[in-house]
Amino acid sequence: MIGASGNAVPTATGPDRGRPFAELLRRRTAAGAAAPALVMGVVNVTPDSFSDGGRFFEAASAIAEGRRMAADGAAILDIGGESTRPNAEPVTAGEERRRILPVIEALSAGGTAISVDTIKAEVADAALRAGAHVVNDVRGLQGDPDMAAVAAEHGAGLVIMHNPGLLGSSAGTEGDPVLACLRFFDRSLALAHAAGVPADRIVLDPGFGFGKTPEQQLELLARLPELAAPGLPLLVGMSRKSLLGRLTGRGAGDRLAATIAAHVAAMLAGAAIIRAHDVAPHVDAAKVATAIRAARPAGQARR
Repeated sequence: MIGASGNAVPTATGPDRGRPFAELLRRRTAAGAAAPALVMGVVNVTPDSFSDGGRFFEAASAIAEGRRMAADGAAILDIGGESTRPNAEPVTAGEERRRILPVIEALSAGGTAISVDTIKAEVADAALRAGAHVVNDVRGLQGDPDMAAVAAEHGAGLVIMHNPGLLGSSAGTEGDPVLACLRFFDRSLALAHAAGVPADRIVLDPGFGFGKTPEQQLELLARLPELAAPGLPLLVGMSRKSLLGRLTGRGAGDRLAATIAAHVAAMLAGAAIIRAHDVAPHVDAAKVATAIRAARPAGQARR
């Protein structure tokens, strides 16, 4: 198959990689307000992550961390080999594959849905062949022109993140942040649908911490239900983000309480997936948030 850039996109060996992810979403939707948010555990196979300082850079430690997260209740594991923190050094596709493929191969054997966090279509293709089920693209299909085609070829799940940095230096600091997200999602969804990615495998991420002022991030969280306008599940990832440090004065390693507070607010507003570094406390928090949502009078419970 030829991708949007004119390069050949390899034919997938597993044309329905995203089925486990789609089934997770289907079961949660069917359960309605009684279903806790799914917790996506973050495994950074990088030497320079802002959150863990390279603790899981070696494959063995990353695999052990992923298995611990799965045992703690993570429904999805998000494996990344390139840091997305500001001013991070770019990583070649070859190095990114070297870092993540052994981890994905090992963790995919455990029965937990596996997501690959990458902006490169060739890395996504290799990860899906190695056992991943989902592509988490922090450029929302508007970076690598072959990403949508790769996801479609594999039948993969897809996380589309809003990233205003792709639209110009001022795009993230002007206007209504909800409308900006929705317009970005419209473009990304058009690319996904044109490539043939099934709608039941797509999740939208507002991109907290990416090209937005602190005030805009708080407004997005407060208005989260408005982002469900396309009718797709929402993923929220505020784990240890700098906004929380700004609000509390705490370093990245001391932001668990602030992270859970922000994520509970997101769950009460209808977030379907929470991306977090600390799985066990988030699984507990999801149960509490679900009980609160279920206790609302009829007609007030959000999706």
